[in-house]
Amino acid sequence: MQELLSTRTSGRAADLIGNYVTVSRPSREDRPWVLINFVASPDGSVAAGGRVGGLSSPVDKEVFRLLRSVADVILVGAGTVRAEGYGPHRPSAEHQASRRERGQPASATMAVVSASLRLNLQSALFSDGARPIVITPNNVEAAARDRTAAHADLIMAGEDAVDLQGALRQLHGRGVRLVVCEGGPLLFAKLLAGGLVDELCLTVSPLLVADPVRLLPAGALAQPAALRLAHVLEDDGHLFLRYLLASSDRGDR
Repeated sequence: MQELLSTRTSGRAADLIGNYVTVSRPSREDRPWVLINFVASPDGSVAAGGRVGGLSSPVDKEVFRLLRSVADVILVGAGTVRAEGYGPHRPSAEHQASRRERGQPASATMAVVSASLRLNLQSALFSDGARPIVITPNNVEAAARDRTAAHADLIMAGEDAVDLQGALRQLHGRGVRLVVCEGGPLLFAKLLAGGLVDELCLTVSPLLVADPVRLLPAGALAQPAALRLAHVLEDDGHLFLRYLLASSDRGDR
């Protein structure tokens, strides 16, 4: 296990969070590596007043940007898109250059999971920048499917509900090797229950907020999911934890 500890010096923290980029994340034979990124309070809330911003910090925001900078696809549920006002991925010039050096496009592709296609197709996510991907089941209403297809590339997976394993398999077939999922909790729970999570990057904020939006909904898992701590960093009371899922742990290389 690689253990990373810092003082409360922001410059030192900035040095250490580079480890989020340099670790190896090999994809599986049939799906990409799936990384979940969340910020939460010690009482398990992932929002304050319905939004995540109140829990974040400057270093957490940098971790957020760094993880996005290495992603092929940024995966998010439709509810989180609506709550957080998602737009396209806009990396810095430095991150764009790093992506090109790795053979990636200048920005990651946004992918939205929606069983109903109740999406604001006039929002920045669908009208400003590269076409996103929308993942939806085959039995979705035809008119909604056609409207969405005018603004996004569709991945049809599952019949009445989204088949996340099938969707990841299709993304893998398109050359996607790293998926960074930013929530929400329902999507995280479904990925975790399906054995489809390889890594959890969790920032613990030094706030107790008792917000009803929890990291995992009650009853989301039939049995506990074992984690292995790969590194920990502290900055100004915020803990930055990177876990590997025991079922997916093939070690850091």
